[in-house]
Amino acid sequence: MRVITGTAKGIPLQSVPGTETRPISDRVKQAVFSILDDMVRGARFLDLFAGTGGVGIEALSRGAQEAVFVEKQSKAIAVIRANLQRTRLQERARVVQADVFKYLQRSPAPFDLIYIAPPQYLGLWKDTLLALDAHPEWLDEEGLAMVQIFPKEYELLALVHLDLLEQRKYGSTLVLFYERIVQDE
Repeated sequence: MRVITGTAKGIPLQSVPGTETRPISDRVKQAVFSILDDMVRGARFLDLFAGTGGVGIEALSRGAQEAVFVEKQSKAIAVIRANLQRTRLQERARVVQADVFKYLQRSPAPFDLIYIAPPQYLGLWKDTLLALDAHPEWLDEEGLAMVQIFPKEYELLALVHLDLLEQRKYGSTLVLFYERIVQDE
């Protein structure tokens, strides 16, 4: 696991000990960031269930203005901080040790890109999307929310403010891309 491109290109990232986190593969990370392309530069990036911090760090390396990493586990928080220090990207990063759902109950501040990669088979991806749908102000009107899940977990959700734009399958990983539905005033 490494930073693929940008200012921290090639720097290896530390993993979280144990099996509670599932880091994104370099192949999937490359594919996702190829889709995002220029959207990353100057973006505010929210990495929910951040794990190792690899996705948010990739965004920072590619020119994101800021990345906020939300993670509950102490071991993962330590790894995120170590990886940020290793890549020298900590100045534009904020690491928040919190439950994702409690974090999303705060006053929303819009992000351009939101990445959601919760533990598998617990339905947390659905709960997170429903929480964002209830408070769509977390996502900028032109932004994207992305969900990384195992393909068999997917089910269609009845969302009011978010719309499934596309989905891409990479082996045993499915990435869903949601956009915000902007209501006409």
